[in-house]
Amino acid sequence: MAELDLPVSVASRRSPDLAGLLAELSTVRDEMTDFAAQCAGYLTPIHPNFQLGARNLLHYLALRQRDLRPLQYRLAELGLSSLGRAEAHALANVEAVRAVLHTLAQPTANGLDQSAETFPTFSSGPRLLAEHSTACLGPVPAGRNVRIMVTMPSEAATNYALVEELLRQGMDCLRINCAHDDVAAWQQMIGHLRRAEQALGKPCKVSMDLAGPKLRTQGLTPGPAVLQIGPARDAFGRKLAPARVWLCAAEQPTAATAAAANLAFPAAWLSGLRAGEAIAFVDARGRRRKLHISSCSPQGCWAELGKTAYLTPLTQFRAAGGTATLQHLAQLEPFILLRPGDGLLVLRRAAGSAPAAAGDEATAAIGCAWPEAFDYVRVGEPIWFDDGKIGGVIEQVAPEAVRVRITQARPQGEKLRNDKSINLPESQLPLAALTAKDRRDLAFVAQHADLVALSFVSSAADVEQLRQEISRLTDRELPIILKIETRRGFEQLPALLLSAMQASSCAVMIARGDLAVECGFERLAEVQEEILWLCEAAHVPVIWATQVLESLARGGMPSRAEITDAAMGDRAECVMLNKGPRVVEAVHILSGILRRMQAHQRKKSAMLRGLRVAQTWPAA
Repeated sequence: MAELDLPVSVASRRSPDLAGLLAELSTVRDEMTDFAAQCAGYLTPIHPNFQLGARNLLHYLALRQRDLRPLQYRLAELGLSSLGRAEAHALANVEAVRAVLHTLAQPTANGLDQSAETFPTFSSGPRLLAEHSTACLGPVPAGRNVRIMVTMPSEAATNYALVEELLRQGMDCLRINCAHDDVAAWQQMIGHLRRAEQALGKPCKVSMDLAGPKLRTQGLTPGPAVLQIGPARDAFGRKLAPARVWLCAAEQPTAATAAAANLAFPAAWLSGLRAGEAIAFVDARGRRRKLHISSCSPQGCWAELGKTAYLTPLTQFRAAGGTATLQHLAQLEPFILLRPGDGLLVLRRAAGSAPAAAGDEATAAIGCAWPEAFDYVRVGEPIWFDDGKIGGVIEQVAPEAVRVRITQARPQGEKLRNDKSINLPESQLPLAALTAKDRRDLAFVAQHADLVALSFVSSAADVEQLRQEISRLTDRELPIILKIETRRGFEQLPALLLSAMQASSCAVMIARGDLAVECGFERLAEVQEEILWLCEAAHVPVIWATQVLESLARGGMPSRAEITDAAMGDRAECVMLNKGPRVVEAVHILSGILRRMQAHQRKKSAMLRGLRVAQTWPAA
């Protein structure tokens, strides 16, 4: 009985505040409905699926125009729920608090009149978001509420086993970045996925990212094609075990993740190898070496190498069945080593470079894939490379090049390679919505993808332009993913959402790589939160992307911060992993993290699952 009396006793102690709180909340409610009425023109073209979401987004935008902190504190003193979890049902949340205040102020009253306006409720708001997420990203997997998207490496075009294993471990959406590979490779990747879907009985969406007008480095000359292989050694250089090498057919190459190296040879020569046989060769330094075959199978052979060797495309491998050379040996990837204080020339043409030395006047040079961008930069503006790993200031703008002084890099230097991002966050660049390459790629994307991601989107006109191109190419509706990766894209997010919601399905990707550089690393946490809130208010699913478990995917151990970041991704509807040699393991670990976190958190709400420590302490 005491519990039932508590609100009345609290109300009696705080009665002078109730009328004021009720009046303030009523003003908030009126501002929300008035703002929605003023913006009614935005609702007319919205697809029926998103009518409630668009209206709720307008309500939420009006609500967040205020600083609600003083109001929240006063509500908390009365033991009332705050407005901090209103995203999916903004007006319903305000009305619920008003109803409680009205009852406390006038216990005998029959309650408040309900607004005749249609708006999402506490149950319909989350339900609509779940329905839109399923329509766009596919059904949630068994035992996990958040989907996993995986970016395909080039290897996925020739390695069916990799795609099947990713699907088995928990991939729900296969992502192809059109900035890499080509139509033939994309077709093979999708073909492998469809085959794996049949084998495992599990559906998987295909999302394709248009490259967009991204500035990238280019023009560094590749080094020689050479591969070093050696046995495992301890800290003193003593040999621990021979190097295990996987030999496969060049016509249908397969990769073994446990191998020190994967070598491709002509299938006819490879088929003649037998377990116990030794393959003799002379390496690039003139050293005589042997590969000892330990086992053979239809897929290839395992061999062991006892001494370090350097291999090139000219290396001759001699076995009982004849001589062969390596196939598909990649050239060494070129780079420039840049330190703070170094100079760098960003050329308006592709060009080779010389290494930079500290204090030199721009002895290093690199090209840019979109040189016209430098028509719009000014002296003193910042420039960033490789997702913010290297930073500098523009010192001079000349007809042939832009001179940059490096200000941000590790003291020992950072390597800058081809095809790395260039960001100009304070420069006013006239970025086109779709590049000529995007339009060519769309012909394939429109026929084979389930989702299309619009890179560097910054205006509602960009979204409309893509929708027009898609409708010209196909009759089916292809959901658009808005990739928020620029400052302007973030600032225009409400307009972008209202434009995308004119279709029956859409999503938003928080592309944190470029976004952190554009908005400032110190603001990233705040920016990604705001994107999550606005999208939940619109009932639009979110993809949490960039650097999730990146250290693990690339072959190392995940940091503690990366594990926490992966857990934070539980508040989105999908989490994206980038490619890497251990991406299969990363999918498995991420799936486990998301399964655990869903018992503790849903969006901004703690689920209050029973804590084990609370149940077992003190020990009997």
